[in-house]
Amino acid sequence: MDDQVIVFSYGTLRQREVQLSVFGRQIAGTPDRLPGYRLAMLEITDPHVIAISGATHHPILTATGDPGDLVEGTALRLTPAELAAADAYEVGDYRRALVPLASGLKAWVYAADHGEREDDSSAG
Repeated sequence: MDDQVIVFSYGTLRQREVQLSVFGRQIAGTPDRLPGYRLAMLEITDPHVIAISGATHHPILTATGDPGDLVEGTALRLTPAELAAADAYEVGDYRRALVPLASGLKAWVYAADHGEREDDSSAG
């Protein structure tokens, strides 16, 4: 569908339980990679997010600018309403930015920092 957006997930948004809680459905997605980023771990303190994900630490992207750095993940096709639900789920340490994936697709990602930012100021 033309009204769908792509979100690159490398963490909890790939989990069945999280997808059912956040989106109300399970989303298979397509494997992809994100160049120029590395993963770190972030301590989560929001009890609601911990309850949904079952984890106190989640991965978070950090931009390196090195195309040799690759993060494996999944390109999820979401509706605009589901993107808004993902924004509400992600804690304030994450910022959403539009980035190119290894496949050539452009996707939204939730990351710590982005270098060149094309972020949506309504993300949260």
